[in-house]
Amino acid sequence: MAAPSAFAVLEKAQAGLLVGRLFAQEAHLSLAAALLLMMMDRRMTRDSELSAVRAEFLLPAAALFCTVLGYFALQPLMAAARAGEGSWSFMSLHAVSFALYGLKTLAVLALAWRCSGRAP
Repeated sequence: MAAPSAFAVLEKAQAGLLVGRLFAQEAHLSLAAALLLMMMDRRMTRDSELSAVRAEFLLPAAALFCTVLGYFALQPLMAAARAGEGSWSFMSLHAVSFALYGLKTLAVLALAWRCSGRAP
């Protein structure tokens, strides 16, 4: 919601800087949250008879993977594509980044649903 709003009211360069900063903060927060959730799940399953690998571990791991690939791996490629370098276009990389963000969102929603007590 922030990106379209920023591009609607700011100049393109300013909006790009603002959205870039928002995504950088979101990526770092996502890394910290995913690692924390994974460590919490390991701690909970260490002393119990629960399965070693559960959805409560895999879903934050999937979100972590999507964050690392979608932000930390693709951002340098997107910067290069914006400068006219590389074999992928900026829009292609942007589409991949958007898809990974969507997958991360689905993983977080699935984790929230599982932790809400409604899931078996």
